[in-house]
Amino acid sequence: MRLNGRVSTEPEPSPVTAADEARAAELLGRLRDDLVAADFSVTALDALWGEDAAAALHRGERVPARRVLDARRAEHGTSAGLATLAELFVLGVAVPRGELAEALPGLGLAGAVELGLVGDAAGAGDTGDRASVRARLDLRPYAFTDARGSAEWWIISDLGELALGHALGEHHVLGVGGASKTLSGLMLPTTAKRVLDLGTGCGIQAMHASRFAEHIVATDISERALEIARLNLALNGIDGVELRLGSLFEPVAGERFDRIVSNPPFVITPRLDGVPEYDYRDGGMVGDALVEAVVRDAHDHLEPGGVAQLLGNWEYRDGEDGLDRVGDWAAALEHWVVEREVQHVAEYAETWIRDGGTRPGTPEFDRLYDAWLDDFAARGVEQVGFGYVLLRRADAAASARSSAAAAAAGLARLERLHGPLGSNDAGLGGHLAECLDGHDRQAALDDTALAAARFTTAGDVTEERHYWPGDDDPTAMLLRQGGGFGRAISLDTGLAALVGASDGELSIGAIVAALAHLLEVDEAALAAELLPAVRTLVDDGMLRFAD
Repeated sequence: MRLNGRVSTEPEPSPVTAADEARAAELLGRLRDDLVAADFSVTALDALWGEDAAAALHRGERVPARRVLDARRAEHGTSAGLATLAELFVLGVAVPRGELAEALPGLGLAGAVELGLVGDAAGAGDTGDRASVRARLDLRPYAFTDARGSAEWWIISDLGELALGHALGEHHVLGVGGASKTLSGLMLPTTAKRVLDLGTGCGIQAMHASRFAEHIVATDISERALEIARLNLALNGIDGVELRLGSLFEPVAGERFDRIVSNPPFVITPRLDGVPEYDYRDGGMVGDALVEAVVRDAHDHLEPGGVAQLLGNWEYRDGEDGLDRVGDWAAALEHWVVEREVQHVAEYAETWIRDGGTRPGTPEFDRLYDAWLDDFAARGVEQVGFGYVLLRRADAAASARSSAAAAAAGLARLERLHGPLGSNDAGLGGHLAECLDGHDRQAALDDTALAAARFTTAGDVTEERHYWPGDDDPTAMLLRQGGGFGRAISLDTGLAALVGASDGELSIGAIVAALAHLLEVDEAALAAELLPAVRTLVDDGMLRFAD
């Protein structure tokens, strides 16, 4: 996705356009039936070439999978439908026309050509059914699990490096990558009337949003991206998504949404001639200005109580804390920013130069490396952070609270959580929703009301105790979260006892009173120490309201 970039002069294969919408719907329906009949699924593909070859494919290496299929072809003389589709679309290997016609009997070879999925392989010497065709678009299954359950789609995108045999073009439309999986996993699974997918690319976030939203507006500055998104929506039978062309929030000027999701082109790229700018990752602005613009402008496009979620990079400049910079951008909104990683500028440059297909040890790599480091040096950038940004516009109820309660209720979290996450089979979205709900409930209570509340310990929370050999008393106690962000909280005797007693039967106040008597300490002083800790544990999803 490019939100602010150059006009393309690079030739690209083009799928069916909006003018052919009725015909496209017919062809895509046939394709869908053929893919179901061939069992073109993640499970079937993994079984087709085995665990080792599947793992190699995840690393971007196709040789083990190709060797398995070559052996099958040699043994059986021809390739079954699933294997043909796997060779063509996943491995990027040319296949005979006749075999593709057999693999897609409903769509047919002519329909596949009309959709822009395949074209003749260059230099093919055979004729007729033996002539080869090659994929012109990537098509593969995508399986996932969210709060609504498990599902599987087929995703169309531009061909990757594996199929192309060379670096990506600047106007490449990316399929489902690691960042897009991360964002879809972060989405709050709560229902919403209107959702904005800002910079939709191939449409994957809009598709995920359709699982809980009534209506989605998906925008992109790339007409080609919107064409491919339209194909994906139709192929998977997803309705209720409106596609609009334009940069940043321009296509939705004056509109507000219950939810905004965005995997923006946040990669920091030198703005110099001769440095490639890829639509799917480069926003055309200097440094981290693109992420700043999305964060600052989200306020005007959220309904009261509305939430925006995005990924981003931010710069650490001349000793200035990058996470604090994001907090400043988000100051007009409630916010929760989680930094997951920090890279030195040299490592960052290497990562993204390689991502563009330029290999280390070449003059071109060195030239781009210099350009990146010069660009960072010009702004005094030492490191680059990456993480998750959640923004919320305060609702009317929050504004009506007393000044003291409102001050406590304001969500303003800046966290560095660089370690491994907990086990989250359905993604982090459900955990985030629980944390927000818990925060809002506890923040609306003063200490007296909080003490009257009853809590239970979350089911994924365990306590660890560490002892020196021979000692009766632990040297360290930890409360560990199995899911969510996988937090580990240090405990003292009082907090450990309070958490252990939080089974929903007794109020926090009753537990504190009993502990004060047991430990022979002042009850008011113990409450002043433990109640803030209770609020933090609720915010982190480790304690939950019992009712």
